[in-house]
Amino acid sequence: MAAPKKGRRSSGSQGNPGRALAVILIALVALTGTMFLSHNTTPRLGIDLAGGVSITLTAKSDQANAINKTNMNTAVSIINQRVNGLGVSEAEVQTQGDKNIIVNIPKGTDPKQAQEQVGQTAQLFFRQVLLEQANPPATKTPPAKPSPSVTPTGKATSTPTPSGKTTTPPQAKPSSSVTTQGRAVTDGLKAVPAKAPTPTPTPSAPAPAAGTLDSTIPADLQARFTAIDCNDPKQRSAANKGVKPENKVIGCGERGDGKDKIWYKYALGPAVLDGKDVSKASAKFDTQSGNGWVVDLSFTGGGAKKFTKVTTQLATQQAPLNQFAIDLDGNVVSAPSVSQALPGGSATIFGSFTQTSAQNLSNVLSYGSLPLSFQIQDVTTVSAALGGEQLRGGLIAGAVGLALVVLYMLAYYRGLGLVAIVSLLVSAALTYTLMALLGPAIGFALNLPAVCGAIVAIGITADSFIVFFERIRDELREGRSLQPAVARGWPRARRTILVSDFVSFLAAAVLFAVTVGKVQGFAFTLGLTTLLDVVVVFLFTKPLMTILARRPFFANGHKWSGLDPKGLGVQAPIRRVRRRTSTETKEA
Repeated sequence: MAAPKKGRRSSGSQGNPGRALAVILIALVALTGTMFLSHNTTPRLGIDLAGGVSITLTAKSDQANAINKTNMNTAVSIINQRVNGLGVSEAEVQTQGDKNIIVNIPKGTDPKQAQEQVGQTAQLFFRQVLLEQANPPATKTPPAKPSPSVTPTGKATSTPTPSGKTTTPPQAKPSSSVTTQGRAVTDGLKAVPAKAPTPTPTPSAPAPAAGTLDSTIPADLQARFTAIDCNDPKQRSAANKGVKPENKVIGCGERGDGKDKIWYKYALGPAVLDGKDVSKASAKFDTQSGNGWVVDLSFTGGGAKKFTKVTTQLATQQAPLNQFAIDLDGNVVSAPSVSQALPGGSATIFGSFTQTSAQNLSNVLSYGSLPLSFQIQDVTTVSAALGGEQLRGGLIAGAVGLALVVLYMLAYYRGLGLVAIVSLLVSAALTYTLMALLGPAIGFALNLPAVCGAIVAIGITADSFIVFFERIRDELREGRSLQPAVARGWPRARRTILVSDFVSFLAAAVLFAVTVGKVQGFAFTLGLTTLLDVVVVFLFTKPLMTILARRPFFANGHKWSGLDPKGLGVQAPIRRVRRRTSTETKEA
């Protein structure tokens, strides 16, 4: 007997359908387990469903015609990046009238943190630190080391004397340092919200040539440094109100975490760089050097030259004169120090950062400069009552639609309808777990349009099953048995499903790219569920049908299987009648 010829496996065959089912089962178990272990068992809701905070900002400018449509749109874009820099939180930022910007922040984002990010609307400057001093409230004792930082080789402190001069231990290193790789230690200061009082600006001495540090301390600056109490919000916001970049200023910054936060006051030199010189900043967890959370920043071409020149000069100074303050409207969000020149236009700030403080600093560096100044006009709490009613109505409509789809699938496809329903349940489980995990991961918030996107996805997913089932039934009508019908029908169905899902995903991607706010929620959900449709059809529905095709209930075309030859209009095959031989005739 000749051995069967070895041939290439048909494009529609699947060697081990159980393996594909195991992959999607493991993925589903892993996602579900992660969801419960992280205690994120429900999706994060948007402001229209869960409520939140609405902040109204009013633009102000001393320049004529500065408040125009172009500057307002630029401010909206930057504030939107700031707020959503806390995560893809579905925050809404839009103009209202000629001078107002409305920022809607959904519940789940820290409203105080977001308000601080939004409220910091002044320009960002880098200034040399001339003096620094702890300014704790009367009930608190300042830490022993006002500028705690760690260098690779030791520790150092610096404390201003009553006369305003700074003393440094003879053998101590600067309060923090930067290595040859361009790393600067930060004292971990955090940004504080900017208020809007009306103090009288104090003139300062003319600044030296651009890019040159001026470390002199005028008498008026010394007097203001001594007099300011950074625990008073009014004094903090009044510290450098109305001063120009070339002026020397007084600033305040908060150091520490939780209840141990203490205000520090600073005397700062003229601005040597501004926020526009920063091209990019990002927070990351540094596992290689063990520094924990750090902030990487890079500068523009012109900014890199300024930064190199400034750090070259700072590296020759003693603490605190070797520090540069990142000053945002009088708030010192960080004051890293430099121990050597930093060429190359990039650096890494590291120190006692948490994830939140590192992300806050990177947001300030990335989105700090606005074309206009803004005052927080109003902060109100948004109720979710209306959104809750709309969500209830939307869910009822979705449930009715889903029930009709299920009834139709069962009535028309019978046993195959059960396969479609189980596939829909798997898709729904994957969608739910991913939405629950994406909330804390990237700040995704489920709003009403996003719910609509999920409902629309039911039809897209069901359509993929229908395409596959109809291809199988077409093969059966041509006289093939079920297993070859599944193998031959799959390649044709696969092409149609991929083309259809690609069009849906492309539409979702374009919509996400060109829109903002709630519409992005619809686009994101539609794109996510479209991708999951491909995963479910390839890794669950197709392997499951390959296995079921071997079962008599489906293979023999049971009338409730959805593959009944009579129901498909397939005629019974013609059987040949074998002619009897003469011997058989005699025996009969």
